[in-house]
Amino acid sequence: MVVGARQAVDAQLAGRGLPVGEFAAAVGITPANIAVLRNGRAKAVRFTTLDAICRTPGCQPGDVLHRVPDDDGVHGG
Repeated sequence: MVVGARQAVDAQLAGRGLPVGEFAAAVGITPANIAVLRNGRAKAVRFTTLDAICRTPGCQPGDVLHRVPDDDGVHGG
């Protein structure tokens, strides 16, 4: 689950002055897929995509992915 990625991705972009279009091009995914990450709708992220997301602004996976507990308190599996 990639919940909580919105604020982290936004912070990485803002901290480095990267427009979303440039970031998407550098990562190799569409701006629409960046929006999916930012809106918390992503169900999964490939390791290669995560690597590119982190390589572009020079951060670590923990800088862009944060676990947020499910509302119902039930663990998914």
